[in-house]
Amino acid sequence: MIIKKTIFVAVLLIATSIFAQRKPDHEKIKALKIAYLTEKLDLTSNEAQKFWPVYNAHEEKVEKIRMQQRSEIYKKLREIDKLSEKELSKLLELEISLNKQKHVLEEKLIQDIRKVVSAKKTFIMLQSESGFKRKLLHQYRKKHKSENR
Repeated sequence: MIIKKTIFVAVLLIATSIFAQRKPDHEKIKALKIAYLTEKLDLTSNEAQKFWPVYNAHEEKVEKIRMQQRSEIYKKLREIDKLSEKELSKLLELEISLNKQKHVLEEKLIQDIRKVVSAKKTFIMLQSESGFKRKLLHQYRKKHKSENR
């Protein structure tokens, strides 16, 4: 119980320091996410040894897709008015394809995680990922709101 509280306080302190900076450091956010999921999932050491390699491999694959989206789609959309209808159609097809790939990876993650932890912990992981994103967004909005005053 004390360890959980310590992890939670550490997560809050790190989150606050991240948003005190201009650009959040992706490695710090990753570390925060790991701490957050660790606390929420309450993994045994045996579960953690099996869980994290599967989860981290998934995250790496998804990040590659996100990088591809940023480099091949979102960069080009900055000058959307200069793109032809044909170019935009190709970008839409690529976006659809990449989103399908992410969906397939998400399904595979659920199947693979289910093999190493219970169905309950698998659902907790899914809920915790959403909860982590909400907390980051909340901290970001809170930080920008105070800066704009």
